[in-house]
Order: sequence, then structure tokens, then C-alpha cells
Amino acid sequence: MSTSAWIKSTCAYCGVGCGIEARPAANGLLEIRGDQEHPANFGRLCSKGMALGETVIPDGRLLHPSIKGARTDWATALDHVAKSFLDTMEKYGPDSVAFYVSGQILTEDYYVANKLMKGFIGSGNIDTNSRLCMSSSVAGHKRAFGTDTVPGCYSDMEQADMLVITGSNLAWCHPVLYQRIKAAKLQRPQLKVVVIDPRRTDTCEIADLHLAIQPGTDVALFNGLLSYLANHQKVDEEYVSKYTDGFNGALMCAMDDGSDLEQLAGVLGCDQEALKQFYSWFAHTDKVMTLYSQGVNQSTSGADKVNSIINCHLATGRIGKPGCGPFSVTGQPNAMGGREVGGLSNTLACHMEFDNPEHQRLISRFWNTDRLTPKPGLKAVDMFDAIDRGDIKAVWIMATNPVVSLPDADKIRRALQNCPLVVVSDCIADTDTTRCADVLLPAQGWSEKSGTVTNSERRISRQRRLLPTPGEGKPDWWIMCEVAKRMGFGEAFNYLHEGEVFDEYARMTGLDNRDSRQRPKRDLDLTGLVGMTGSEYNQLAPQQWPVTRRDTGIEHKRLFGDGRFFTPSGKAHFVAVRHRAPASAISKQYPLSLNSGRIRDQWHTMTRTGLSARLGAHLPEPYVTVNPADAHTYGLQNGRIATLRNEWGEACIRVDVSEKVNRGQLFMPIHWTGVMSSAGRVCSLVSPDTDAVSGQPEFKFTPVAIAAWQYRSEALLLTPVVLDTSALDYWVRQKVKGGYLYRIASQQSPEVLQASLQPWCENLGQGRQLNFSSPAHGQFRCAVIHQSRLQAGYLIAPNLQDQDFEWVQNLLDEQVDEHVERSILTGVAEGRLAQGKLVCACKRVGKTTICNAIREQGLDSVSGISETTLAGTGCGSCVPELQQILDEELAYQV
Repeated sequence: MSTSAWIKSTCAYCGVGCGIEARPAANGLLEIRGDQEHPANFGRLCSKGMALGETVIPDGRLLHPSIKGARTDWATALDHVAKSFLDTMEKYGPDSVAFYVSGQILTEDYYVANKLMKGFIGSGNIDTNSRLCMSSSVAGHKRAFGTDTVPGCYSDMEQADMLVITGSNLAWCHPVLYQRIKAAKLQRPQLKVVVIDPRRTDTCEIADLHLAIQPGTDVALFNGLLSYLANHQKVDEEYVSKYTDGFNGALMCAMDDGSDLEQLAGVLGCDQEALKQFYSWFAHTDKVMTLYSQGVNQSTSGADKVNSIINCHLATGRIGKPGCGPFSVTGQPNAMGGREVGGLSNTLACHMEFDNPEHQRLISRFWNTDRLTPKPGLKAVDMFDAIDRGDIKAVWIMATNPVVSLPDADKIRRALQNCPLVVVSDCIADTDTTRCADVLLPAQGWSEKSGTVTNSERRISRQRRLLPTPGEGKPDWWIMCEVAKRMGFGEAFNYLHEGEVFDEYARMTGLDNRDSRQRPKRDLDLTGLVGMTGSEYNQLAPQQWPVTRRDTGIEHKRLFGDGRFFTPSGKAHFVAVRHRAPASAISKQYPLSLNSGRIRDQWHTMTRTGLSARLGAHLPEPYVTVNPADAHTYGLQNGRIATLRNEWGEACIRVDVSEKVNRGQLFMPIHWTGVMSSAGRVCSLVSPDTDAVSGQPEFKFTPVAIAAWQYRSEALLLTPVVLDTSALDYWVRQKVKGGYLYRIASQQSPEVLQASLQPWCENLGQGRQLNFSSPAHGQFRCAVIHQSRLQAGYLIAPNLQDQDFEWVQNLLDEQVDEHVERSILTGVAEGRLAQGKLVCACKRVGKTTICNAIREQGLDSVSGISETTLAGTGCGSCVPELQQILDEELAYQV
């Protein structure tokens, strides 16, 4: 156990922004625990947060700069990038270059990137992967409030009497917020929770009502609610008259969509009585909070969906008060920080806008530049279209993987391959995007860099340096400043450390930000953090903006409680919206709609979570969830493989047959890449259609066709190193302790597959071999053992899905004894290997262990399972799965 002091920092993953405490561990990794004092999580962590310490390993790190694949030094690489950008700008103009950045970089990095592109290169062509997750919220906020403002706080969840969770599997995607809600409901059972989601997800475990509406019908649902409120005299007429405008126009549109409940229920595809129940609860509950996320935002009508929600809160005056309001739950750790400093191409900086000449003047003077761009740049999808056309000839991509995460992903790869200059700053060497790069620049990763991030409730937290940086990695802000100096902008980018960048940003938020009555003109104000010393910056505790004086304790600041908004009139705007179908329609050729999203233990494109063996064990392969009726129609079997295809691309993935999705709908996770799988990228299927206002793509509705993919053999291949498996028909790479597990399927016979895998085993390990061969049954097993350790091995059979082989992933980390040898030879787990498929990632408890405890000890409750096995006592995200296992076991006993 380490005796080092615990260092406070912030989690690397979602927008909850959990505080963590870390210290170096004896094995060179990190010990991690939740920060009991942080107001986002009060010590709670999810499975991903708990496993952070396992991800700070050297595997796959980008260690040195390179140009065209050849290692070089920093000076040469920086000179090359600066000269290439300058040459491109001189020949084709400033709009021929672009930055594509990320909610994974820190606010200080974001600030420098925005300042360099908009202020000195003179183009608006900087956009961020936050465009893909929260830009519809930004648009909706600005249309309603005049600024991109999240009005409420996390503490409102505990104070609400009704929580509406829409377009979010909170239990898996933001588990700590889910656990806070679950705890509140246990304390106050009368708290009503309504979940609105086409799928039945684990979030429904705490729901009093689940509305499984048809994908894309959110505007119709909330327009129906606004109509119901008006028809039942539940509109706060005084609030609407005094603090808002545009109500009548919004209500007229809402009545067109939702005045007839029977017709509306048909459009939504849900029960009319359940719909009435939701509307009635909302109408008769004073404290209502609506939490929404990607299911609302990721749509060609995403901004309208956001405003349809906001309209209902404005109509009832339920905003800016404890326990009330619309609340956008952000996806990334610093999506909010990027929005604040101007990381989106259509915003200028610090919540100042392109269409305001005074803002242009203020920023030009503050940055001392005459090159400030006068117009917005291209949004993400449009930016890569311009790269594909050849209009943009140099792009710098920072801390993101657009070849996996952008829609029509195959086109994104083609665009980058044809672009004259692609610069990528990253901490990982091999990603789908780095494979397209001309210049690679090694950046610091989480645990190495220092700066700030802002979470979903506007709370700024420090991310602190915990470990030394491997190789030659540098902070993103430093890399950009060095390029800026070489481009001739040195005086504006001469920062000594990230604290100086933050101070400049904080000062910028105060530019002409008070009216004649000393009221704020803009919501974003960090002037209370101006002038901090280096020590004060290093010790900065979490701060929720606006910050006009430094917070000394936990504060919960709601906005709009005084009824004053940041519009020219000072009033909030109702936005008239109507239901529109998704841009693409299902057809005879593509009869199913594909939804996409996250899973419990993975994050984005797995460049970090994919390094944790624990996180990879729960759901190790890309999959598509199919309703049983559709599985029957299309000849699909649970655990086998299917192909999805449409006009944009194709995927080949495992089949998960489940009633959690309705007939005609599919679900596929977003995480797998071309580095991790043969054909598991969901975005190769997603169309490039975007919201006309926000520019956000429609990730939640993609028409596809599905068909069974026939294979003749399967294999599990264990190896200590990464292999080139591109010649195999189907493969997925999973990180395990001691190496990697490849899950393989082939259209070749088992004998042919065995012949291709055997040389790998022989080349990878030296020692005695254990072999089992049954050609008549198509079964082959091999293990290479040296000094009681497995060096490499494989299992091959015509089908590996009808038996539990999850124990195989532990073998590289196991001392090989007679039980392990027998398990390898027989293909049946013995002894300590027989715990079964991992269910609880936090406590590493498998299904067999749980089932045995239920049977042997007569357990009849999840609490009994947790007490006996410790499963479910970590982050709690596995509790719904524990309940499902318990239900199945008890039914079997009957």
C-alpha cells in the first residue's frame, strides 16, 4: 500500500465531472478513490472511474513526434506544422485550414486553440466533437434564454418531486447521477420518476412510468404536454406574461401536434392511459426536473426537441427554482468548458457572438489582433465534407477519433487520406484517425496534464498532474503555442504555464459584462477567479459559475430565478416547434431503424477504457440488440453474428436477442473501432444528416437491413502482444491481464482456421505445449506454457457460443496448475476459473459465483446477493443485472 499523499483531481470520462483522489501505487499504476468532498459525486464513482488507475499503462502510447511515419524531434515537427499551415493559408486563404478538437482536452487547451484559429489564423474553422453530443442543447438554450445556459444544479435532483429522464440511459451513461436519484427515491418513495426511451434500459429500474415512444417523436410528446397544460389550466399565466414572450405561437404549433391524445398516442406508439398519467403528474407537481441527453440531442430535430422541453418548463414557471428546470446532462468531461471558451465554430468566445459587432470589437482589442474572423466557420460534418471536396487542405485533429465517431465514417477516412496535411495530437499511437495522419504529435494524457474542466452543472474543477509523462508528450496548449510562435504570433501566446492561460480566459469573461445597473449582460462570469497566484490556481477548489467572488465552500447557483434572461428583451423566448420525422425513412430495402449509444463499462472509442481488462470483460464484443420477433423474421440466433448494411456502409457484429428493444428497432454500441474489431464501427452506417440549426448528426435513427452471417468456425486466441489479424474474416480484440484475447469467427473450416493460428502460438511463446485435437468434431485446443505461465493459446470449435468460455480471458494472468491445464484440455472451467461471465466490474464478481450463491444459500433478494458476494456494492450499475439473474434463478427453481 502506498504511503504517498492523496491528490485531488477529476475523472476523465463523462460530464458528471466526479472528483477523484489518486496516489501512485506500488505497481506503477494509480490507486483511485472517490472524493468525498466533491459536490458532483460526494465520493461515489462508477465502474469506469474506479478503474482509472488500471488505464495509466504504457501500452500503445504515442511517445515521439513523427512526420510521414519517421520519428523526428519536437523542433522539426513544430516547424513543419507551422510552415505547412502558413503556406496553405498564403496560397488558399485562412479558410483552407481547420482545427477539429475535443471535449477531452482541458479548458486552457480549448482557449488557446480557439484564440489561435479565430483570433490569429483568422478563420472560424474550429469545431469540436462536442458538436456530436450537445450542440442541439446549445442551440436550444440560446434560442430560449439568449445564452447557452444550464439553469439548474445536481442538487435539484434530490429536491424535485418528479424527475423526467428522457433520451438518456442514465444508469449506464451517467451512473453517479443515477445513483443519486436512486438514493433520493429510497429516502422519498413518493418521488415520481418517468423514463422516456424507446428501449427498456437499466434506468427503468427506478421508474414509476416508462414511455417507450417511437424514435424521433419527442417534439410531439412535449407539444402534447404543452397542449395538456393549456387545456387543463396549468399554465402559470402570470409568469408567462411577465417573464416570457412567444407563448401563443408555440402553443398553436403544440396544439397542431398534440391536442388529440388518441391520435398523439398513435404517433408516439405508446399507451394512451400511460400518456395521460405522465401529463397529469407533470401538471400537478410543482417541483419537476427534466433531465435529457443524447436521445434528445442527436437528431435532425434536436434543437426543436430541446425547445419543446424548455417550453413546458417556461409555461409552468418551473425554472430557476430548487427542484425545477430542464437539465442537459453533457456527455464529455469538458464539453462545457469548450462551449464556454468558443470551441464551437458558430460561437466566438466566452459566450460572445459573431453577430454582435461590439463583441467583435471587444475581443479584437483584448487579444490585440486585427485578424479576428468576422464569420462562423464550418460545423463538424460540414468541415469534413469540405476536406473531402478539397476546400480544406490542412486539418489539425486533437484528442479525438473522427474516423470512428463521425457519421458516414468511411467517407471521413477517405477525406483524411486525400487531405494534403493531417496533423493529429494524441496520447495513443494507433487509432483509426492516427492511421490517416501525416504528422503525429505526442500529447499528455489524463493523469499527466494539468488544467480545468467544467461539468454539466457549470462547476469548474481542477484536473491535476498525477504521474510523469512517458516519452516526449507535451500539454496540448503548449504544442499550439509553439506552433503559433513559429507562425509569427508569439507575443499573444507567450504563456509560462496553464494558470496564465486560465487567468486570461477568466479576465475575458468580464469584458463589458455589466449594464448600467451593474447587472450581468452575459451569464458566463469568472472575474472572481482573476489574479490568482500559481499556488492559488493549483489549490483551486471546485467553483460553480458565475463566479464573481471565489467560492470557499459548496455553493449551488441557479440561474433565471429572478425571471431575467439574457435576451435583448430580458424575457425568455418560447420557440414554436412542430414534430418532424427523422431525415431518413425506413423502407422495404432498409426496414429496421438503428439506434446507437454507450454501454456501461466503456467510453467513446475505447482508447482509454479499452486498456482496462476489468472494463473489457462485461461486454467484450460489438453487438446489435434485436427484438425476438425480428430475430425470428430474419433468421437470427442469440450469440451468433449478423451483418447490418445500408447505403452508407456495413457492420458485422454479434446478435443480442432481447425484448428491451421494440419490434422494428435495433441498438448498437458506439465504442468499437477498426483498431479493435474487423467491422464493429456503428458510424460506418450512420447517415450524415444533421440538424439545420445545431449541426448535430442523427445518431439515433438510421434505416438498415440485417441478415445472418454464416460462419463455420470460431476461436479464442490469447497472446501477449497485439497481432495483425486483418486477414481474418471476423475478429475483436480485447485487453486482458497479461495481454490480449482475440475473438474470431471464420467462414473457413476449423481445420483451416487452426492451421492459420498455430504458427502464432509457436512464434509467441516458448515452452511445452498442451494440445487437444478432435478433427471429427472440429475442436482444437493449444497452450504454450513456460515456468507455470501461459505464453499463448487458442480454442477452436465450430461454435463457441453454447458454452461459457469467459474464463479463458484470465489465463495469461493465472499460475498454471493441474486445474488450469485440465480446463484448457477439456474446455470446461475448473476451480477458481469457474466464476463465469463478469457481472460486477467494480468487485470483479462473475455470474456463476452469483448463481451458486443464490442456489446454495437460498438467496431471494439483490441485497442478499450483495452481502454474500459483494456484487453491486461498488458503483451499483450492475444491480439491474443482478435482479435479472435472481429472477431467472428463482423461476428455474420453481
